[in-house]
Amino acid sequence: MSKTFEFITDPGHGWLRVSRADIDAIGLRPENFSEYSYRDGNTFYLEEDCDAATFINRYILTNEYPTFRETYQERTFIRNLPRNR
Repeated sequence: MSKTFEFITDPGHGWLRVSRADIDAIGLRPENFSEYSYRDGNTFYLEEDCDAATFINRYILTNEYPTFRETYQERTFIRNLPRNR
């Protein structure tokens, strides 16, 4: 069964919202992602240029293919969160 992930964009960038449990389930760790991603507790917002692809490519190796729901926000809260590192 495919899981749906939220992809959040603003006028300048985009992030894939994933839980720590999803990251752990595919054998990745927060250290696998750059400082351009953000974190809110156990929720990660993986930047679109590299980190989201790292997650998606590893996720696909589990023989699951994620689907995505896009959300646009003119002023996203994500930019105010602490960075991943």
